Amino acid sequence: MQLTTYAVAAVALAGLVYLIVFVLREYERGVVFFLGRLQKVTGPGLVLLIPGVQQMVRVDLRTRVLDVPSQDVISRDNVSVKVNAVIYFRVMEPDKAIVQVEDFLAATSQLAQTTLRSVLGQHELDEMLAERDRLNQDIQRILDEQTDAWGIKVSTVEIKHVDLDETMVRAIARQAEAERSRRAKVIAAEGELQASEKLAQAAAVLETREQAITLRYLQTMVDISAEKTSTVLFPVPIELLRAFRSAGDR
Repeated sequence: MQLTTYAVAAVALAGLVYLIVFVLREYERGVVFFLGRLQKVTGPGLVLLIPGVQQMVRVDLRTRVLDVPSQDVISRDNVSVKVNAVIYFRVMEPDKAIVQVEDFLAATSQLAQTTLRSVLGQHELDEMLAERDRLNQDIQRILDEQTDAWGIKVSTVEIKHVDLDETMVRAIARQAEAERSRRAKVIAAEGELQASEKLAQAAAVLETREQAITLRYLQTMVDISAEKTSTVLFPVPIELLRAFRSAGDR
């Protein structure tokens, strides 16, 4: 009988300790309510509560990773895309995260989805593909401002994928090919222009210096004779050609 009494007392004591004593880890905080009213934020370490009078809600302060599911976004140039992102945030003020919003994790997720659609819908497709860093910063700033009232700090937002339908992918490929062709033609035209300018300068030099013409003539003959062809060359002095030209002018 006495042993049974001790056993019941031990069980009651263990149950009382379970209701009174709590241990919070280094990354946890406890939001304590006294008869339903917010009393304090405590932890980490050992926490003692009065059963039935005080209640505690644990809050994790570690950085959380929130995967935003794919959202249908219509860009400013009327292109339909699917965009998903990842958000890194943490609770900075546990009392606000518990008192000011019912479920801060779900609320942050829904806010991130609507903000993602709203921000990206203001930009064209080219900006979504080429200016992700700026868009990430815009989304992060808006989310951080709106979640500040919940005691949450949004540190990073990263757009992971911008998915296009197959028709749009083919259209972009055709556009890129046309752009490459245009650039190739422009570069070729610029090369022809520079070459013509150099040839004009060379012609001006040859016109004023007879020795340069002779050297160029001899160099051309050497280049032709170096090739393995059946062409027969008969060198003609430039003075003879000049004499024929003078006779023709007379």
